Amino acid sequence: MGRHFRKGGPAALLLSTAASIALAGCTAASGSERPTVAAAPVASEEPYASTYERFPGVPTAIVGATVYDGAGGMIENGTVLFADGEVVGIGGADLAIPAGYTRVDGTGRYVTPGIIDIHSHLGDYPTPSVEAHSDGNEATDPTTPEVWAEHSVWPQDPGFSRALANGGITTLQILPGSANLMGGRSVTLRNVPSRTVQGMKFPGAPYSLKMACGENPKRVYGGRGRMPSTRMGNFAVNRETWIEAQEYMAEEEPGRDLAMETLAGVLSGEIMIQNHCYRADEMALVLSMADEFGYQVSAFHHAVESYKIADMLREHDVCSAVWADWYGFKMEAYDAIPENAALIHNQGACVVIHSDDENGIQRLNQEAAKAQADGRRMGIEISDADVISWITLNAARAMGIDEMTGSLEAGKMADVVLWNGDPLSIYSRPETVWIDGAVMYDMNDPQMRPISDFELGQPGEGDVK
Repeated sequence: MGRHFRKGGPAALLLSTAASIALAGCTAASGSERPTVAAAPVASEEPYASTYERFPGVPTAIVGATVYDGAGGMIENGTVLFADGEVVGIGGADLAIPAGYTRVDGTGRYVTPGIIDIHSHLGDYPTPSVEAHSDGNEATDPTTPEVWAEHSVWPQDPGFSRALANGGITTLQILPGSANLMGGRSVTLRNVPSRTVQGMKFPGAPYSLKMACGENPKRVYGGRGRMPSTRMGNFAVNRETWIEAQEYMAEEEPGRDLAMETLAGVLSGEIMIQNHCYRADEMALVLSMADEFGYQVSAFHHAVESYKIADMLREHDVCSAVWADWYGFKMEAYDAIPENAALIHNQGACVVIHSDDENGIQRLNQEAAKAQADGRRMGIEISDADVISWITLNAARAMGIDEMTGSLEAGKMADVVLWNGDPLSIYSRPETVWIDGAVMYDMNDPQMRPISDFELGQPGEGDVK
């Protein structure tokens, strides 16, 4: 059949200067030291390596809040300590606070780790949503593992600041779209203002390959009179492509091939798999294909029928990144049920609440609460602390960054959200958001609301609602 790839070049990038300079000035004014440079691989070893630098912060103690640690724990009247970009400690009211820490009164408020969205297209499908900004699907061939989502990310997308201010989003994974069976590499970003995508890139985060099964690829390419036009065609193209990757890896001195390098990274365990898939039977087939070629699926995305095979997903250590209640917008979404997340959780499998939407990313806390309530209505009680893990540590785990962020543990990144009320209430919103221990949003300080260059002078610039 031959290779299904088509070589292509990366798109050019631009970004915001004003927001990053303004935020750096605001935080530096608090008397902290200059930001340290996060460790990044040598450019020759990792092309387009992260140039992320954490913003300056001060040693901080949040006291008197209800603390959800992201790993299923809750502390009433808790204390959270962080300094130099890392969590120093978490405990009760008796936790000693070192000298020199700035105290933040958390009385009547709640603390969670920074919220993580495992499935976003911000930057690749930015706002305003016009054709010129449509850069998420390289829909010219059913397999395009050679493309990288970061080469389409527009850091000036106003969606980034809305996700931060309204949703407490500190980390997000940007995925290619689902037109293709193999859509390309994802990129994990820190939700900070930057002139370049490399300045947002999460240091040390593994890449993932976005794959898709079901209706989308067969519709896109079948509609053009080419393979795949059926679900069996989807699997045939995938399998032949994996065979080509195995042959490439067996060569003594393989030449540069961007597509093959990505697939070899998957087969060697260096690149994760994020797989768009709706139906239970197809997810089961994908697991068999993963067994055939020796790779691990990290998460099924959308996964509206995961409740039917939750035991199988648990046994294969695969997460389900799901919506709370999206349903019926196409045939493969017809058997979606709002109790999906609760039923998956009840079987001991991994649940992640995702957005796949520039508005939904601003309310992942509310989506998680809806899924919890739907479970309760059918008799499944899930603690608030466990539900918080659906949008923090579980997401980090499925993205391969759980050793660095996702929970409030000593030594992890100080990604922290102080909520003005219960985060699982529709009436609550982020009051303060820290990323690596630096204040990146403060609802009580208009100067701490990042505005990208693109927004300057536009009606509604910097609005948060």
